Amino acid sequence: MSLTTIIAKQEETHTAHFDKNRIQAFIEKITTIRSQEYMDKVIRTIESKAEMKTDEITSVLINTALENVDEVNAQWSFEAAKIYLHKLYRQASLHRGYNPEWKYGDFYQLLKQLTAKGIYSPRILEKYTRGEIEKLATLIDPEKDFLFDYIALHTLATRYLATDHQKNTYELPQERWLVISMHLMQDEPVEKRFELVAEAYWALSNLYMTVATPTLANAGLAHGQLSSCFIDTVEDSLIGIYNSNTDVARLSKDGGGIGVYMGKVRSRGSSIKGFQGASSGVLPWIKQLNNTAVSVDQLGRRKGAIAVYLDVWHADILSFLDLKLNNGDERQRAHDIFTGVCLPDLFMEQVENRGDWYLFDPHEVRNIMGFSLEDFYDEEKGQGSFREKYEECVQHPQLKKTKLPAIQIMIRIMKSQLETGTPFMFYRDEVNRKNPNKHVGMVYSSNLCTEITQNMSPTIQSEEIIEDGTIITYKKPGDFVVCNLSSINLGRTVQLEGRQEILERLIPIQVRMLDNVIDLNTIDVKQAMITNKKYRAIGLGTFGWHHILALKGIKWESKEAVAFADQLYESISKLTIQASVALAKEKGAYPNFAGSDWQTGEYFKQRDYEHDPEWRSIMEEVANFGIRNGYLMAVAPNSSTSVIAGSTASIDPIFKPFYYEEKKNYKLPFVAPDLDHRTYDIYRRSAYIVDQRWSVQQNAARQRHIDQSISFNFYVPNNIKAKVLLDLHLQAWDSGLKTTYYVRSTASDIEECEWCES
Repeated sequence: MSLTTIIAKQEETHTAHFDKNRIQAFIEKITTIRSQEYMDKVIRTIESKAEMKTDEITSVLINTALENVDEVNAQWSFEAAKIYLHKLYRQASLHRGYNPEWKYGDFYQLLKQLTAKGIYSPRILEKYTRGEIEKLATLIDPEKDFLFDYIALHTLATRYLATDHQKNTYELPQERWLVISMHLMQDEPVEKRFELVAEAYWALSNLYMTVATPTLANAGLAHGQLSSCFIDTVEDSLIGIYNSNTDVARLSKDGGGIGVYMGKVRSRGSSIKGFQGASSGVLPWIKQLNNTAVSVDQLGRRKGAIAVYLDVWHADILSFLDLKLNNGDERQRAHDIFTGVCLPDLFMEQVENRGDWYLFDPHEVRNIMGFSLEDFYDEEKGQGSFREKYEECVQHPQLKKTKLPAIQIMIRIMKSQLETGTPFMFYRDEVNRKNPNKHVGMVYSSNLCTEITQNMSPTIQSEEIIEDGTIITYKKPGDFVVCNLSSINLGRTVQLEGRQEILERLIPIQVRMLDNVIDLNTIDVKQAMITNKKYRAIGLGTFGWHHILALKGIKWESKEAVAFADQLYESISKLTIQASVALAKEKGAYPNFAGSDWQTGEYFKQRDYEHDPEWRSIMEEVANFGIRNGYLMAVAPNSSTSVIAGSTASIDPIFKPFYYEEKKNYKLPFVAPDLDHRTYDIYRRSAYIVDQRWSVQQNAARQRHIDQSISFNFYVPNNIKAKVLLDLHLQAWDSGLKTTYYVRSTASDIEECEWCES
């Protein structure tokens, strides 16, 4: 153990001599607290104990400050953060060996120390000279630490700041932002690198944007990867199923959330090598994925997170919908995975019209019909190749099928949603109609958080034995989706009276950061690496929607909110496309650009943009110069990173304007951002109060401008009538939404996924 570590341990366990004047001087020095009532309570608490360690006294100061937080006294959370900051500064200085009065120590020495300990990757020290690093260190602005309230700072410090192997504090908040910036810009031309790192640090340190959880946690480190989620397509073969499970485990251990499409796998009772009734269907393989989720945790932080999707026409759909229910046969349950159902327009029409629906075995469809039903979608609303192929299957006399009312399946879906929050809804026809890369692929399902919609295909494996006895395995890689996420903090970046517009400066550096994630990432699964560079897909999103509505005084349940969503996301879309075109001019277009909807202009025509002169100019620029990223926008849940950035999550309404979260020894207060007499009325219409039909309208307005999808939750009471929930689903589908995420009921306890919280 180093000398500084020994000193630090002694400091943390040191029993402090009680000195009332010293404590008061300390509080006055590092906070703006001048409350005698606060001081008296602190003194009483300390005096009531026989002796207290230094860290225990710090906890008393913090918790007493937090007790004062309420709807009109949110500032106390920032005062608690200042006390916690002092603790972090003190611990970092002791472990790193510098004067705690400096707050931040020598940045170059920090890089050397944590690289030597195997925490940081050596790449930063290899790519940057000492002179460059020392110049970049001048960007660090300790004043930016005061942007955090207590919950934000505590979340960042306990989950994301780099420590040594004993969890000792080394890295401080502004150093995390700088390390991320340097890591993502390491391969940019040396002559422009300082400027690009400075821009990235500006964006992060001002909390104008956040990066994905894996990027936030792992950038600059010797382990872990940078992407949030992955999506695999499982081939209908034993080796394909087991290989997929292995790939899922390898990604999960490095911190990736997984979406798995199982729609190609044969159903229960299907034939195997001609033997009828031999297949046990998809459930045993899903239970195997469930075990993987539990046993392969994500860097020791939490168990793996896997979502499995199945088509609504698949013969195993009814048992699939019961997988997460809390009653029934436990042998038919998989409680640790998330479920999603893939729904064609035709099914929703049959639900609406109370018509019949048919279930098929995909293996038998392939053998008898000579095609795979899942490979088709309706090219236009109300007509297309899926319904034609589906009708062929219905009419074929040799094809076994199960007939039942479509509404019966929908009732099973809604029952599961009210009990477990899932299945997620994936409207496959709308997704594929709006897929800008439909010329080279198909989208079968979404990811763990329903915001990613990219081309997918299974990886096919074969083996060959060569003469010397060595076995070489060959794989034909499929499209194994990777999502690279980052989100704009609307509450801090969208123009208000007296505030400069920030988006024009922010989005170009944000797109560059995301694009660099693609080249810098290290992913164990090679087909994911290939797909990542084939499409160069990114997912630029937003959070703080309720926050910006409150700041602008726009009521959630209003046409004004819908119009604002339309205008704002159109502006963000323009800036994102222009930033990707600028990168294409500099670095080249993504490999599959030729023939894409981007290149042909179909992307812009589908959204009725071509009549607008500004959009027409963008369309011509894309056609002439290409676009760097084949997929551009996706709105993720980002609940934890929105906490760090001091705003509201994603496009969701807040849970309550003010509430406490119970912890083991204290209550943690949550206050809506910028809550005051001007914003309270907007926040008062919170998640379980707002009319969800207005949320659908807002989402439909923004979905038009987003090439991928949106993590969109329904918030409903546990006693909601089935007809009301059904109408919400029908409205979402009919409005052109591509996906919906959880149905959050007041009765359901939903386990959050963290890996898309960008």
